[in-house]
Amino acid sequence: ASSSALKVAAEDLPGALAPVGFFDPLGFAEKADENTLKRYREAELTHGRVAMLAVLGFLVGEAVEGSSFLFD
Repeated sequence: ASSSALKVAAEDLPGALAPVGFFDPLGFAEKADENTLKRYREAELTHGRVAMLAVLGFLVGEAVEGSSFLFD
């Protein structure tokens, strides 16, 4: 019964969109309690932000390639 209650709580989290719903292809939410699920969501946001900064750093590095006075 707790698995179905957790599934309902997971469905109500922000980010569950109408066509797909709560997307958990590997089933991590089935084995997680509420605190663990919140920690997974926080880690997902953190990794997404780091990935966005990495892409920005890559693009800036490509834009300034060869125009640096430090590496002549």
